[in-house]
Amino acid sequence: MKKKNKKKKNYNENQTSFYFEDYLETNQKNKKKTSSTISQDRIYLLFFLFFSLILIFSIKITFVSLKNPEILNNKSNYSKLISLRRDIVDRNNSIISRNINSYHAAINPSLIKDKKNFLLKIRINFPEISNEFLRLKLKEGKYFYLKRRLDQKDKERLWALGEKGIIFEPFQSRIYTNANLYSHILGQVDYDNFGVSGVEKYFDTELKEKKLMNYPLQLTLDTNIQHIVDKELNNALHIFNATGGAALLMDVNNGEVLSLVSLPNYNINIRESITDKNYINKITKGIYELGSIFKTFTIALAIEKNLVSSDTIINNIPRKVKCSIHEISDIKEFPKHLSVEDILIRSSNIGTLMLAQKIGEEDYKEFLNQTKLLAPPNIQLEELGNPLSFKWDKCKLETISYGHGITVTPLQATATYAALVNGGKIISPTLIKKEKLEKKQIISPDTSKEINKILRKVVTEQEGTASLADIYGYDVGGKTGTSQKYGNRNENINTFISIFPSQSPKYALLVMLENPQVAKNLIYNYRGMKIKGTRNEAGWNSVYTAGKIIEKIGPILAIKNDEFYKDYVAKKSN
Repeated sequence: MKKKNKKKKNYNENQTSFYFEDYLETNQKNKKKTSSTISQDRIYLLFFLFFSLILIFSIKITFVSLKNPEILNNKSNYSKLISLRRDIVDRNNSIISRNINSYHAAINPSLIKDKKNFLLKIRINFPEISNEFLRLKLKEGKYFYLKRRLDQKDKERLWALGEKGIIFEPFQSRIYTNANLYSHILGQVDYDNFGVSGVEKYFDTELKEKKLMNYPLQLTLDTNIQHIVDKELNNALHIFNATGGAALLMDVNNGEVLSLVSLPNYNINIRESITDKNYINKITKGIYELGSIFKTFTIALAIEKNLVSSDTIINNIPRKVKCSIHEISDIKEFPKHLSVEDILIRSSNIGTLMLAQKIGEEDYKEFLNQTKLLAPPNIQLEELGNPLSFKWDKCKLETISYGHGITVTPLQATATYAALVNGGKIISPTLIKKEKLEKKQIISPDTSKEINKILRKVVTEQEGTASLADIYGYDVGGKTGTSQKYGNRNENINTFISIFPSQSPKYALLVMLENPQVAKNLIYNYRGMKIKGTRNEAGWNSVYTAGKIIEKIGPILAIKNDEFYKDYVAKKSN
């Protein structure tokens, strides 16, 4: 028994190597299991990375598809969002000029797969584009412009074609919200956003100042009033078959221009070269003989020099006066004896001439120098006219006294009128509000009051020439002027400068019509009577037009001026 046990023991001892081998085999199996686990981890890692990439691309695709498709064609155009030019606004902060993001449509022929189909699409949607031109450009294979300065409608139509070869190039375009309305004031900019005319050119540096980009340039103009003046002036051109016209509304106390209209005008959103002189700014650049309007200057100067008073009687006024080789006369027969105010009310050439002779050449010269009537006008525009120079030869004083032989711009005439009625202080017209105003006294306040009374009588008196401007509630005064157009004696310039309210003037309104004709079918309300038009003088066309304008703009101005409004309400209630 013992031997058996011993053998068994020996057997176990001898099996040591077996168990060792078994351990090695087991260890080998464990190694294989560990290697398998590592392989699975790698698969999981690769799957995670692959899934992440898919997720990233999916998000990117979704993001791009939701964004504005223009970004596909314009990858780095962040600068287009930064305005290159300041806004321009009117006195009520209404935008009248602004930069917007706009586009040119260009073509990359290499991206057009089906050129025949593309040509067909363009022909259907844009028949104005030459198909032959397009065919040649596509054949050349070079990048070219299909359409410049797209409007939103055209841009959407082109995008809807779904052609990759259509490239939308961004740029900043200057738009004018009122198109024609301010064409002679705002001017234009070129493709590089540099001002080339009007306010855009005069204030070019200020409008591009980066520090001020969030602060618009504010003008003194009133868009509501500008619309009314423009509409009534256009109506006048139609009624009187005039070739052109102009109107200017100015505050007589600070020189602020509330409205400036010159017709014909043009759409400044359309970049076109205009060479026709009829399209010039007639208020600031046109120079004219304004006729009898100058009689007001002569009368004011005679009163200021204490040579006469408004009720002084000028006796023995002749029917005609021989001056050098010229013969001067009135257009109709007047009484032989007239007061100074009657000379202006009736508009007598001879009576005015006699007063000018009392004044003398030197004092009249000094008056013209003080008012700067013979110098270029002063306003924030570069389109300015230069009055023609002349020699003070024989008869020049006499003819100038009633507005013949001297040319000025309507702007200068209105500014001088403002000085005669505002207490005698000459001021510069302005399109920008000014804190400091330079005022130079050219006549006394007393003389100014006398002139205001006479100008009111020109409208109210039976013999006055401007009764059609007697609009109830506004106390309009003024003076008419009918003259031949400088350089073309076959055409007339009919002008009326009005002031209101005449007892304490706040506004001066000039209305000028070029070559108006008799309105035979127009029925006038003349001093309570209904009559047909038969005459072609300023009192029958320019005055009529000014009356229509004042009637429309009066309530707007009254609301903004408490004293004027109270006076208006008080008169209407009586």
